[in-house]
Amino acid sequence: MTDDDPDDSGPGAAWTTRRALLKGAAAGAALLGGGGTLAAIDGPTGIGLGDALGDLLQDHYLRMTPAEIQGALARIERQARRRFGVTLDCRNDPPLADVRFGFALNLSKCKGTRRCVSACVSENNCGRGGTLQNIRVLELPVGSRDLQDGNPYFTHQTVPVAGHWYVPVQCQQCADPPCVQACPVAATWREPDGIVVIDYDWCIGCRYCATACPYGARHFNWGAPRLSPSDLTRQTHYLGNQPREAGVMEKCTFCLQRTRRGLLPACLEACPTGARIFGNLLDPESEIRQVLARRPVFRLKEEQGTEPRFWFFTDGP
Repeated sequence: MTDDDPDDSGPGAAWTTRRALLKGAAAGAALLGGGGTLAAIDGPTGIGLGDALGDLLQDHYLRMTPAEIQGALARIERQARRRFGVTLDCRNDPPLADVRFGFALNLSKCKGTRRCVSACVSENNCGRGGTLQNIRVLELPVGSRDLQDGNPYFTHQTVPVAGHWYVPVQCQQCADPPCVQACPVAATWREPDGIVVIDYDWCIGCRYCATACPYGARHFNWGAPRLSPSDLTRQTHYLGNQPREAGVMEKCTFCLQRTRRGLLPACLEACPTGARIFGNLLDPESEIRQVLARRPVFRLKEEQGTEPRFWFFTDGP
């Protein structure tokens, strides 16, 4: 099969074939080198060669067996010990039964503090120094409803600023996500709980998904995140906030490492004004369902047909 051949064995078949060749070559080199097993290659020096080969040979997340997933989680934890000198707890919590997550945001209450941005960066092990942020807070002139007028780089000492209002934007967790359709290697997909995720190991960094996203919610990691051991959030998830390497796409995942354990997203907990509401859209008694039933809500760029699971509303008429 070539890159131009029809896809007759699932999304990203051509790339999968190329990857399979690399796997075979790497496995053969490992055996010829007398390592025996990938774990044994690391040896007492802990240089991580075995784990590097393990990453290379790793299959797509959706095709991995439970044992292979456990092996991948163990590698992530070992790599964190080598890289940061800390012990991570990396899990693979599955989607909760009968749960479809949704978000709502009261724009009347948002004051542009950007504490949601800081909390997201901290919780999700993003690099410090503003290198990558999965939430952007846009400052718009009063009267403007065009997001193109929004400034995400405002530097005021105090907010809100007279004559302006604020719109936080992040992944909208679309029911029909164009980013998923654009990915040539099927490294991104929508989970049963509505969260669009990325298999960082499978992502090739082509950025097609970023081009396809109407909300500017996909971000390319140009460099390995700058993190100190004290910065690291240690409760992590394979599909969420595990430490990433350079060259992959990133996005908001509704803090699935928290929300799949019954906790709230970090951005919501950090919001000082109570502007954010999160919950289960399948639960008619949930707060978010009450908002959707009782408030006039809207979604960004609804004309795109993406069916976002992120709503906005105000206190006004």
